[in-house]
Amino acid sequence: MAPVQHEPAAFDVVVIGSGPAGQKAAIQAAKAHARVALVEQERGVGGMCVHRGTIPSKTLRETAVQLERARRTSELAGFRLRQGIEVAALMSRLSEVVDAHVGYIGRQIERNGVTHLHGRARFVSPAEIEVQRLSGETLRLLPRHVIIATGSRPRNPPEIPVDHENVLDSDSILSMIYLPESLTVLGGGVIATEYASMFAHLGVKVTMIEKVDRPLKFMDGELVERFLGAFHKSGGRFVGNSVVAQVSFDGVSKVQTRLASGEVIESDKLLVALGRSAALDGLAIEKAGLKATSRGLLEVDEHCRTAVPHIYAVGDVIGPPALAATAMEQGRRAARHAVGLPPGASSETIPVGIYSIPEMASVGLGEDEVAKREGAPALVGRARFDEVARGQISNIQDGLLKIVADPKGEKILGVHIVGEGASDLIHVAQMAMLGGLSPDDLVENIFNFPTLGEAYRVAAFDLLSRRDG
Repeated sequence: MAPVQHEPAAFDVVVIGSGPAGQKAAIQAAKAHARVALVEQERGVGGMCVHRGTIPSKTLRETAVQLERARRTSELAGFRLRQGIEVAALMSRLSEVVDAHVGYIGRQIERNGVTHLHGRARFVSPAEIEVQRLSGETLRLLPRHVIIATGSRPRNPPEIPVDHENVLDSDSILSMIYLPESLTVLGGGVIATEYASMFAHLGVKVTMIEKVDRPLKFMDGELVERFLGAFHKSGGRFVGNSVVAQVSFDGVSKVQTRLASGEVIESDKLLVALGRSAALDGLAIEKAGLKATSRGLLEVDEHCRTAVPHIYAVGDVIGPPALAATAMEQGRRAARHAVGLPPGASSETIPVGIYSIPEMASVGLGEDEVAKREGAPALVGRARFDEVARGQISNIQDGLLKIVADPKGEKILGVHIVGEGASDLIHVAQMAMLGGLSPDDLVENIFNFPTLGEAYRVAAFDLLSRRDG
């Protein structure tokens, strides 16, 4: 039976992909009264973020955090999960969480009049897109503007035999039936760090291998040092400055990782978390006049516009930082530019959140960046969580909050936090920076007692003592 063809449908904006970037782009364009189509090849909206990435991994993380909290605050200090527990049992609320989020996104799309098309999109030309639906129908779209938001897939080196059973990647790691006794993690980025700490806190013997001296090189060094301290305390091992020579499965029960140094590390499972590549396969970008870079990404300008002026790209397909919050902002800005609205000034106050255990978060500049920009060392104030009552009460005393100010100590230029609740606490700093508040303002105003938010006042006091002392 020949596929059913339809007359071309005209849209002002066609968004390909319904992850965080695509959602924001579609909703923003629709709010500007544009005719918008959102194309998603998966059954539900939300993209990899909802179905295989952020939502599932954070659901598992919540279990690990709750267990750790129980160990800290009760007589369960020696409690460990039984060997061989089903991973699904640790994520019992996953389907409920995913369904709720997908439902919310679906209602938002419908409420704003966005046409949702379930199918696989490909360019026929710069001016035409074909959508192949599961029913066999072929839809032809004629968009004035296109926003590519197709996300990414794991980047697995060909020499590492990913079989999704013994050697897994970030898409298949949560498909494990049972919690392993041991796990080797290759990589030191966000995904590697989050999963390594998560499984270590679930009682798995985790070895994390990275080619440089520490994970998360883009984060503040003090934060990462405290993270590594907690990781080691939970039984994890970090092996830095190490090159993997070979990975193989012994055919029975163990994955063997041979390092260039000659050391061999054995584990039940291995996670390859060496970054992600733009998901452009099947999109036929060459027919749109586009070409990926040597890194497999799409190159864009400050408006997220590609070399073809009416085609935009946002989110993971344009590369780092590849975080949901950043992707959402890119989608919003691209859509506004496409429909002729001013996108607004690019902000330096987009927060970064790393959902490791403990969490890490930052906004603004780091010490080195301030020194380079200002030509003098930054003034820094610190507050340890054991200096605030809530830290003692909740037994989360290993946290740290840093305020980074200009060399004169008059303007907050960045804040960096490690500790449980960091990804929420960072928004105080974000608003303070947007409002142009000074360290003095944090000292002169009152925070609820007892809260971790008091750490801002403690850190500001520390900064002012260095400035005025």
